[in-house]
Amino acid sequence: MSNSAIPYNYISIEGNIGTGKTSFCKAMQDEYNCKLVLETFNDNPFLPLFYKDPQRYAFTVELFFMTERHKQLQNHLLSQDLFFDFTVSDYYFSKTLLFARNNLEEEEFRLFQKLYTVLNQTFPKPDLLVYFHRNVDILMENIKKRNREFEKDITRDYLIQIQNSYFEYFRNILSFPVVILDLGEIDFVNNPKAFHEVKSILTKKHNPGVHRMTLVM
Repeated sequence: MSNSAIPYNYISIEGNIGTGKTSFCKAMQDEYNCKLVLETFNDNPFLPLFYKDPQRYAFTVELFFMTERHKQLQNHLLSQDLFFDFTVSDYYFSKTLLFARNNLEEEEFRLFQKLYTVLNQTFPKPDLLVYFHRNVDILMENIKKRNREFEKDITRDYLIQIQNSYFEYFRNILSFPVVILDLGEIDFVNNPKAFHEVKSILTKKHNPGVHRMTLVM
């Protein structure tokens, strides 16, 4: 276990598809006595159908994601666990609304937003949100490397749309700190020094609002 203190109770690691969010969170669990909350996207039976026919399956896939995320976060965030020092998650519940806004038609999104607003009322905001940013070409390469069947139809344009949705959302966050971290091509999974550099950002106190950083190795 690491001796470097983490001054946050609840940390969300966010980012586009293929940035390395989940790998980093798992590495944090190896390093610290933290509770790990990972999104179970593999359980969404509509995801492969959505990537093939987005217009037809968008509402179904987003509704499934929202209810599963809500159930998971209720179980992990709304009850104190004295056995762990802090919680780290590879998503933030607001991700639900960002993807839905990008994927749904206007009428569908209005209905979806009403449901989201009701479900989101009970959740605490993260004490720190770190957004992993990588160039879309790097994301496409990472997606290709991990070779998940249901991701093979993801396009560059779709990733750019998701990226823009995140950046638009961050502009309005003033109540908790958001660190937008440009990782470039750095592989923190196989490079312990790179992992240490990313991890050190989580040990520092950040003021509320958006902070931009670039990881240089």
